[in-house]
Amino acid sequence: MKQLFRFSVMLLALLLPLTATAADFVVDDISYNINGNEAAVTRKGKPGYLFIGYSGDVVIPATVTYNGITYPVTSIEALAFYRCTELTSVDIPNSVTEIGQEAFGRCPGLTSIVVESGNPRFDSRNNCNAIIETANNVLIVGCKNTIIPNSVTEIGNLAFDACDSLTSIVIPNSVTRIGDGAFYSCEGLTSINIPNSVTSIGQEAFAWCTGLTSIVIPNSVTEIGVGVFDDCTELAGIVVESGNPRYDSRNNCNAIIETANNVLIVGCKNTTIPNSVTVIGYWAFYTCSGLTSIDIPNSVTEISEGAFSDCTGLASIVIPNSVTEIGDYAFYCCDGLTSIVIPNSVTAIGDSAFYDCGRLTDVYCYIADLSKVSSGNDQFYKRNGSYSGRTLHVLHGTADAYRADENWYPYFGQIVEDIFIGDVNGDLEVNIADVNVAIDMILGGNSSTPAADVNGDGEINIADINAIIDIILGGTRN
Repeated sequence: MKQLFRFSVMLLALLLPLTATAADFVVDDISYNINGNEAAVTRKGKPGYLFIGYSGDVVIPATVTYNGITYPVTSIEALAFYRCTELTSVDIPNSVTEIGQEAFGRCPGLTSIVVESGNPRFDSRNNCNAIIETANNVLIVGCKNTIIPNSVTEIGNLAFDACDSLTSIVIPNSVTRIGDGAFYSCEGLTSINIPNSVTSIGQEAFAWCTGLTSIVIPNSVTEIGVGVFDDCTELAGIVVESGNPRYDSRNNCNAIIETANNVLIVGCKNTTIPNSVTVIGYWAFYTCSGLTSIDIPNSVTEISEGAFSDCTGLASIVIPNSVTEIGDYAFYCCDGLTSIVIPNSVTAIGDSAFYDCGRLTDVYCYIADLSKVSSGNDQFYKRNGSYSGRTLHVLHGTADAYRADENWYPYFGQIVEDIFIGDVNGDLEVNIADVNVAIDMILGGNSSTPAADVNGDGEINIADINAIIDIILGGTRN
């Protein structure tokens, strides 16, 4: 579930207790490991002790002497200063030529980073308060006081990871790529201008930037990674600049759409899905807790994996009768969700599609023949509580089939036959009122429902009006 990048960050954090006790020796309050004839700065700790953490101003020496042996300090290990929240500055000698992943990750108090001049691999040019790989001009570590030099071409993976105190940053026109998780969990960042030199934005580049309210994607960007704005709970405006060859934000939709295949890949709490979108993409609205309602148009045929996962503010959803596939985890944990409408057009429901929707009380399912549906595991499972208060509403004459299907019956306290094709307004009667509501839908004055597609052709049109009238005149409701 979700991508490998987030998992790898979590795994590094889990390894902290193991690295905390691995120091070979400590000199002047800095912990080291011995690598042959060289020394590497490691997590601050002592054998048998838990992680302590560096604080204040740290000056790493070029050499260190222990037991009469002098070692050149050539590397800083992965996670060496990770989560050192009271670290304020660090000076790195010109002897250090290796810096491990997340060596300075999640250090929100870090205000000054200086690499000593003459370092053969790294520099802090122009007093930038950052670490830059000299040969390729990649900024690999930043802090709240960083000023990105105009010579930098890439903001590296996790460069500003969890730099909560970063409130603004100017990205110069020299930058062509923003790496994976580059500004991950920079909660103080409220706005950012991406210059039109940038062609690639990595996965989760701005994830957990909870203060970010709007973003403009320039027409130069042709690659956007998965989860780029995950957990950006206040994000209300997304605009792709006109002329972009790959993406657009058609009809002022506040979303990012892949133009060629009409896939919505990134949404926000103010998204309006255009009628031309055919797929709601992989994790498109993941953790968009500010999303309270959304209309899915009849153009959509697929709701992909994790599309609305963890959208805790979403209270109800009507899946239109154009949708044939609901992916794995599509509405995983959509906790505020109380009701769902599933149309007869659906032929596949993925694993855990509605998993742990704890407040879900009513599912209205218009699927007439379960044998034609590929059902995943645990699609309606919830971890806590009973299912006694949850009702599955099905078409007249189909309840026995649902009661015999292990993918459905265990997750509902009761299964009732109270859905009637043609009952467009949901009052359990098919009459002239349903004709009027169906006309409104055709004219665009109301959202469509599966009950209005009486003839099952995937569209709501005059043929359905005639079919409702036939039901009324024939005296039958199914």
